[in-house]
Amino acid sequence: MTPGAGIDPDRIAAAVQALAPVAGLHSGRFGEIATYLPGRRVPGVRIRAHEITIGVTIHYPATTTQVGAAVRAAVGPADRPVAVRIGDVVFAATDLGTTAVSAPGGENS
Repeated sequence: MTPGAGIDPDRIAAAVQALAPVAGLHSGRFGEIATYLPGRRVPGVRIRAHEITIGVTIHYPATTTQVGAAVRAAVGPADRPVAVRIGDVVFAATDLGTTAVSAPGGENS
């Protein structure tokens, strides 16, 4: 069987982005978390023979434990481990009393 056959990165991306604690997908500092398909890529979802990696930006005050469990549930049953990498945390304007900002070193800095 071909590694990754039957795993749909677009379905995974849509399911993960629909989660309440997830602000969006995160492809990593250098764009390394991505699945390459003919003519395009799916950022934030990397499918390899030994692992599926999902990169996310989360909403504060979500915890890593909550997000990890929710993302793994959204991916569904898999024949390999699912790693969740949190690339950034965003704070709502109401949390800070000002405008929305990102954690230092994030995409909005």
